[in-house]
Amino acid sequence: MIKTIGLYLFAGALFSAGILHFIYDSGFAAMIPEFLPFRYELVYITGITEWLLSLLLIFPHTRKAAGLATAVFLVVVLPANIYAAIQKVPAPWTENTSLTALWLRPLFQPLLIWWVIYVTKDSPWRRTYDTLEKNVERE
Repeated sequence: MIKTIGLYLFAGALFSAGILHFIYDSGFAAMIPEFLPFRYELVYITGITEWLLSLLLIFPHTRKAAGLATAVFLVVVLPANIYAAIQKVPAPWTENTSLTALWLRPLFQPLLIWWVIYVTKDSPWRRTYDTLEKNVERE
């Protein structure tokens, strides 16, 4: 029961984060190093990715793969959080963020990675066509 609640909280938070990428696109773009091209496009792509991953976490047959993909995604975006902390880029929805809060984001990332792996690790891999066919035959 706790895992289920944790899963839905995580998925909801991830979906909400994706929405914030579109509302505060300038703030998220500021978190991306200037040497990277297409900063706004990267913000939108990561927002859409968060939506997709959050939805795939909900469905039992895609949950385990989505959990692993989400963990990888969180590792990939970690450098942006570290860059924001080093450069003192405020949170996307504010003009001013304390240095402590800026460093909490990247330090919190391993906990998020553990969380998504924990709530999805016992989920079954997606069913194959053969498995579905055998289940239909039994009924």
